[in-house]
Amino acid sequence: MDSASLIPFLIVVALSLALIVWLAGGPVFKERRRRRLREQPFPAAWRRILRKHVPAVQRLPADLQLRLKADMQVLLAEKPIIGCAGLKVRDEMRVVIAAQACFPLLGARRGYYPKLQQILLYPGAFAVERVQAGPAGLQMAPQRQALTGESWAQGQVVLSWQDVLAGAADPQDGHNVVIHEFAHQLDQVKGFANGAPPLHSTPAYRRWSAVMLAEFNALRQRLASGQPAGLMDAYAATDAAEFFACSSELFFERGPELAQQHPALYEQLSRYYRVDPISWS
Repeated sequence: MDSASLIPFLIVVALSLALIVWLAGGPVFKERRRRRLREQPFPAAWRRILRKHVPAVQRLPADLQLRLKADMQVLLAEKPIIGCAGLKVRDEMRVVIAAQACFPLLGARRGYYPKLQQILLYPGAFAVERVQAGPAGLQMAPQRQALTGESWAQGQVVLSWQDVLAGAADPQDGHNVVIHEFAHQLDQVKGFANGAPPLHSTPAYRRWSAVMLAEFNALRQRLASGQPAGLMDAYAATDAAEFFACSSELFFERGPELAQQHPALYEQLSRYYRVDPISWS
């Protein structure tokens, strides 16, 4: 083969190799790998951890329990959990986090939090510095805050193990830091959080916006007039993104009460998550 014909040949070979590499790491290969992970037997040790620490799993119908466990195996295979401040991550921690993180995935395939790269786990509440805006938009000196969880659009979820465990222990108190932060991840998949995760159509966005805005404004008005927040946590009035995350906690943990007191909000969350927690009670 002369040099003139060798160059096109090498180009074809290179392109073919590139295609093979892309297919090996692309959507088809990824879904096959995930299917194999979902089909693996669920470890008996993990079952014991769930029974001990995540009683919410026992409330699920049998088919959803199986789906949750299958999704956990994929999530734990793809998302590393890294201990911080000297914490050594144990299987118990990984299983408890994954179980709660998979609740928002029960009704719809959402790519296993595609923007999430890693989960950072602290022993307890962790300190961060925040710059607060003062009068006329002037920036004030950074202030230290103690947080139990945080979700970053850049691909990290940060959690306090103490609060992860506490949130799992009581599945009906309406407070769950893992569900809260992973709801933020669903919202942040578009690169930022605004309380409107990706929906399937323009009419769906219109309905979502109308209901969420009405509920959000009603909460802020109650608080401004000195009334109690009611079922909703007052923190939900911070902004639209926090309202969605706090509402998600209530949806999965106190669904019947949310449906009774805020039926339009419950309906929107049920449409989005494609599950009906009322049927789990």
